[in-house]
Amino acid sequence: MNSTGKTPLLDRVRVPADLRRLTPDQLPQFVQELRSETINAVSVTGGHLGAGLGVVELTVALHYVFDTPADRIVWDVGHQAYPHKILTGRRDRIRTLRTGGGLSGFTKRAESEYDPFGAGHSSTSISAGLGMAVGRDLKGGNNQVVCVIGDGSMSAGMAFEALNNARAAKSRLIVILNDNDMSIAPPVGALSAYLSRLISSKPYLSFRHLAKDIADHLPSPLRNAAKRAEEFTRGLVTGGTLFEELGFYYVGPIDGHNLDHLLPVLQNVRDAEGREEDAGPVLIHIVTKKGHGYPPAEAADDKMHGVQRFDVVTGTQTKVKSNAPSYTRVFADSLIAEAERDSKIVAITAAMPSGTGLDLFEQKFPARTFDVGIAEQHAATFAAGLACEGLKPFVAIYSSFMQRCFDQVAHDIILQKLPVRLIMDRAGLVGADGPTHAGTFDLAFLGCVPGIVLMAPSDEAELMHMVATAAAINDGPCGIRFPRGEGVGTERPERGSVLPIGKGRIIQEGTKIALLSLGTRLGECMKAAQELAARGLSTTVADARFAKPLDRDLLHRLAREHEVLITIEEGSVGGFGSFVLHDLALAGLLDNGLKFRPMTLPDRFIEHEAPVKQYDDAGLNARHIVATALAALGVSDAVGGVRA
Repeated sequence: MNSTGKTPLLDRVRVPADLRRLTPDQLPQFVQELRSETINAVSVTGGHLGAGLGVVELTVALHYVFDTPADRIVWDVGHQAYPHKILTGRRDRIRTLRTGGGLSGFTKRAESEYDPFGAGHSSTSISAGLGMAVGRDLKGGNNQVVCVIGDGSMSAGMAFEALNNARAAKSRLIVILNDNDMSIAPPVGALSAYLSRLISSKPYLSFRHLAKDIADHLPSPLRNAAKRAEEFTRGLVTGGTLFEELGFYYVGPIDGHNLDHLLPVLQNVRDAEGREEDAGPVLIHIVTKKGHGYPPAEAADDKMHGVQRFDVVTGTQTKVKSNAPSYTRVFADSLIAEAERDSKIVAITAAMPSGTGLDLFEQKFPARTFDVGIAEQHAATFAAGLACEGLKPFVAIYSSFMQRCFDQVAHDIILQKLPVRLIMDRAGLVGADGPTHAGTFDLAFLGCVPGIVLMAPSDEAELMHMVATAAAINDGPCGIRFPRGEGVGTERPERGSVLPIGKGRIIQEGTKIALLSLGTRLGECMKAAQELAARGLSTTVADARFAKPLDRDLLHRLAREHEVLITIEEGSVGGFGSFVLHDLALAGLLDNGLKFRPMTLPDRFIEHEAPVKQYDDAGLNARHIVATALAALGVSDAVGGVRA
């Protein structure tokens, strides 16, 4: 880490072309300056720190060796792309990361020509990169395509599907496996670095071709034996047998923090030419450490993966005290309470134990907690198998990640009426993580499938009741969606109570306007009702609790007894409001002059910003509810505006 705070070399580099003007002996100092700039920037904005620090040397090496942006660098997920952003013309905006109007926390095509593919979800880089490579070949191009993927992302089935397809495509593609957890290879040293340089070098490839030419003139049994011997020997010294079997030329493992190791290997692979095997896919296996070069991050790479603002010297994060627990914590505590009474309850996460609260569950019940890695599809069907054996699986996955396993949920769980409990954290808008992580679509894509119970709590106590309800459902699947962040501070019972399925509740009685809320916009509905009452408009407020099955008795009563009925939800068009509209239309309750207005998230992606500003942008705050009610009654509202 650069302790002086001065960055004379970095100051000379605005884009990678400037970097390539530096001499190799200047690069170690440049790396220190880039690492220092990354740390200082994230200390101001918060964001993902450890992953980016782990690839500073790799980032410099890639942009130094390859002719970006003509050569494509595809970063998987994008957590580690902050140093890349600094090097690619965005240093002057790096302290706007994840703030309104600022840089995205992930790679984003619209942000820079150096981001050839946008990411936020994992394990997409090889598929996208292969598509770019095949597209290049079809157009007769000759640029390089490099995919950088971590060992965690490599656990997803999609990554292996792409690896398998790359063999058949036979296009030139370079995949860099960033092993930052030591999960694939042991620590590497000078010998393995030497071997990697050797097998990626032109002399070795030339010798390999000569040996192949000789072997081609041998009888078939000897020719096959020679090929197997060469592959076995290379696999023995490098450990790349799996990738060789998938059709990749394997190089590694090498030290990803040593430029003397990285640069010659990347240059050798870049310059490989000639025969068919050189034109095919190559996998370079590097070993790195998250948080490298910053002691606080090295010591706690889990806690320094995603950070709030922090003190650069100590690494101490600035955390705002809250008067209420997070919904994630309430879920975790509620599930633990249920599991203490029911030994059949098990919990499943897809590489997000702390994000979903299941790290707390695991501390209590390690044998009943399963982290399947970045494999949401497997998580869903694995849970289905557990349910077949009479267990009670809770699958805790972010709402936006649940999109990745829709087929498994629909076909393997819901169709078979298996009692799997889907827990969707981060439902609704998610602030600084932006549209890639917003839980916008779960009500729409799950609600269209017959036979699932869908719940959304309005506060912490309701979440406790819904966890208890989910544990009690044994005849089919259910789902609970709740938002990111803190609750509203409501008083919580010692333990949740089982709710009657498909029944909502009246919070406040009125006569003119009915507000039917699903989820945590209920507080905004109460504020809106107060303002409407001040205007002489008596308002009923109801908490739907369930998106499926609908409380038809409550719904029909609201429709018959009020002039205006408004539904409010933190989801896209096609969700709760659509279910309500469908039911009202079939029941003929729209024929008598009822003014029905659904309020959903707008039909567009909402960029990263503070959550309160996002919901204001989405038109789901109290003033928008008031404006919608007044507009339905034909009354203009100069303060809130008229919502169509």
